[in-house]
Amino acid sequence: MIPRAHKMGKRTIGLLYYLYGPGTHEEHIDPHLVAAWDSLAPDPGRDPNATYGDLQRLLDQPVEALPKRDRPAEHVWHLSVRAAPEDPILTDEQWGEIARRMVAATGIAPVDDPAGCRWAAVRHADDHIHIIATIVREDGRQARRHFEGKRSQAEARQIEIDYGLRRLNTGDGTAAQRPTSAERHKANRHKRERTPREELREVVRRAVAGAEGEGEFFDRLRASGVLVRQRVAPSGDLLGYTVALSDDRNKGGEPIFYSGSKLAPDLSLPRIRERWSGDHDASQYSEDSSGLAPSGPASARRQAATAAWQAVLVINHGDDAQVAAHVAAAGEVLDALAKTSAAHTRRELRDAAFAFERASRSHIRAERGHDRALRQAARDLVQSGPALGRSEDGATTAMLIDMVFFLVVAAANWHGKHQHAQQAAAAREAAEHLRAAYQLAAVQPMGALQHRGQRMAQPRRLKQAAYLRQAVPELAEQILAEPGWYALAATLADAEAAGHEPAALLAEAAARRELDTAGSISDVLVWRLRRMADLPADTSTQPLADGDSAAQSPSGTAVRSIAWQDQHRKSR
Repeated sequence: MIPRAHKMGKRTIGLLYYLYGPGTHEEHIDPHLVAAWDSLAPDPGRDPNATYGDLQRLLDQPVEALPKRDRPAEHVWHLSVRAAPEDPILTDEQWGEIARRMVAATGIAPVDDPAGCRWAAVRHADDHIHIIATIVREDGRQARRHFEGKRSQAEARQIEIDYGLRRLNTGDGTAAQRPTSAERHKANRHKRERTPREELREVVRRAVAGAEGEGEFFDRLRASGVLVRQRVAPSGDLLGYTVALSDDRNKGGEPIFYSGSKLAPDLSLPRIRERWSGDHDASQYSEDSSGLAPSGPASARRQAATAAWQAVLVINHGDDAQVAAHVAAAGEVLDALAKTSAAHTRRELRDAAFAFERASRSHIRAERGHDRALRQAARDLVQSGPALGRSEDGATTAMLIDMVFFLVVAAANWHGKHQHAQQAAAAREAAEHLRAAYQLAAVQPMGALQHRGQRMAQPRRLKQAAYLRQAVPELAEQILAEPGWYALAATLADAEAAGHEPAALLAEAAARRELDTAGSISDVLVWRLRRMADLPADTSTQPLADGDSAAQSPSGTAVRSIAWQDQHRKSR
């Protein structure tokens, strides 16, 4: 259940006309009162003898009783209360009781206070009500409405419990501003998937992902096609910015601009500058020891996978200020990955980044600089350009998604430990989109590895199974039963051919982090081993080793491929 306090107004009659009227899109059905300060209050919706003016005059009486100089400039209070789509349809009596609880919780009409404000609750749809009130009490004083937003949210959480409704997560005031109902209706009219506010938030987040300064940030914004205005002080200093979609205009035909802070709290220019402030002396914090610029999308994805893995260790063991910085930077990696992904994974990765946006902020202040490796990874992903769906680009995309999945799960666990309910839920939602993206990205490279493992000579495969039992005896039988075992066997053979000790490498890969969140342990170990041993991610053109079968039953290969995909649809 979501209560939303609207802007204060000046005209009671104007709001009544809207609440009882047909609505902007004829969406209001049977408007009527479900509760009011007085059980005898007129209801213009159901009583043919009652008028809007009758109800307006009664609501405004305490205001009109004051001398004009003492009347508040804006005296009309408006709160909407909306149930979740999956909630049962409540009766008028239930909505009336909810309205009474809301006006009591917000200070409009406290319980057992005969001098409370006058109010009325109007229902014109199955799933929500609107409460209108005038803020002057019967005794001439104004209502005490301090922290009314938090108090209405707290009451909504209790109402959810009492009525058995969907329980929403408690917020902490760091969420981005929701689109207004007018913005949502406008987006629907123009057949937009998201509102302009949400589209612009995504554009700005992608522009800032890995950017090294203001010049690059604004160049990226302009290159994305949005309109950009900069707010400059008389001294010439840049104070802020606003952005607009070229086709989102008001009634006068002018573009509708949003400031960065109206898109999200961390997208104001001062907050964006905090990210760059940590970059100047970041060499002491950098965890990327290679120091080499990526040569292309595949190289950028490998380096990003390494940075993601190291960030998981920080989130699991670092102090909160450092963890907050890494969680925020993880959002930049997701934004960059979504921006540069191939078409078949783009939707799921975009949805993952969109969901994780809420998880990237909390009241724990980030200590910038420690997140340099992740921010550099985001920059390298953008700079290296779009990845192809197949070959090494596509395979390293699967590798990176696998690593980022664990990074996002670690962020969800950290938020959960700190009682950040909304952020933890957002991170878990992002993880589910990453699962789906992985399934799409991994089909070709894992299929190629699995095919090679199936064609491996039986003695060689038994040898790899022996390495597995030596390295992880407690997991060996589970892994051997997974469809991905053949891909892991091929990877262990590749590692041995490259001069590594397979059992030791496998033990190290398994010990670096628990595997209980993995849908397929063999898949996770494949990507860890191929990253640690610097093995090619795409093996579709790799020749067979001596003694391996050069032919394979087409039906057998198809069955294994189908089994691998089915397993991941269910579990990963």
